[in-house]
Amino acid sequence: MKIAILTSGGDAPGMNAAVRGVVRYALSQGHEVIGYMRGYQGILEGDSEPLVATSVSNMIGQGGTFLQSDRCPEFLEKECRLRAFEQLKADKVDALIAIGGDGTFRGARDLYVDTGFPVIGIPATIDNDMGYTDFTIGFDTAVNNVLNAINCLRDTMHSHNKITVVEVMGRKCGNIALASGISGGAEFILVPEIPFNINQIVDEVKNSQRKGKRSNLIVLAEGAGKMEDFCVAFEMLSGIKPRQTRLGFIQRGGSPTYRDRLLACRLAKQAVDCVLEGRGNRAVGIHGTEYFDMDIEEAVNIKRKIDTDLYNFAELLN
Repeated sequence: MKIAILTSGGDAPGMNAAVRGVVRYALSQGHEVIGYMRGYQGILEGDSEPLVATSVSNMIGQGGTFLQSDRCPEFLEKECRLRAFEQLKADKVDALIAIGGDGTFRGARDLYVDTGFPVIGIPATIDNDMGYTDFTIGFDTAVNNVLNAINCLRDTMHSHNKITVVEVMGRKCGNIALASGISGGAEFILVPEIPFNINQIVDEVKNSQRKGKRSNLIVLAEGAGKMEDFCVAFEMLSGIKPRQTRLGFIQRGGSPTYRDRLLACRLAKQAVDCVLEGRGNRAVGIHGTEYFDMDIEEAVNIKRKIDTDLYNFAELLN
């Protein structure tokens, strides 16, 4: 068989490890692998290259994706998906493994619905916003990147008795903020899923200052509100000017952690097994310690919910 692989959407640490896992495992079973460059755009342009064992040498520890990634708005159109199908047939591809997030999975699902072409989705997005699986590739690394920044900020906060607001990624999903905030000991964690009261935050900060606490850390998911607006409102209400730190794309870079590397390798094997066993239109994931696959249509329709129990526990700790 010939298996094609692509990475699409936002890059995530561990994508290269997943590509490596697919390539090395598929080759060990006697099959060919090709990689399409820049996601679905590469299929439409016929931009592919054969992947052999040496193609993925030393890739397991590299962040980003050597196949590169892009968003492909044209793939929303059925005509473009039919063109992609013709290209896959011309390249003699038997199945496609797509690595990415929700948009990537929806593109794969639509390709299957339109053409019946076998597709397998491997979840890779730092937001961990895919509800059907406990974890997505890249989340653990992103949280650790944020945590490293928080540790550095703590030093200067204590030195100058400052209140610091750290904005992290998460337009619709506050998982990075919640995980990094609770692990970094943030006094306040603001996520898009749960409304917050700025007057209450100001009161609690002032109360902590009366008790002798001079520094406070606020972790703000970008979808919970604009950091600049929050800081202006906070200063007006409290008379205290917070420091602002926006981590931005630094969260998506760097060498993947052990957890993301292992997750990528195990999901890669699960995906290739789906292909070899003739199971198309699947999404692979993890529940607890169990790796599984399910219908990709069902997978994209399962929404991620914030862990309210963990959020409430974080408030108790802080």
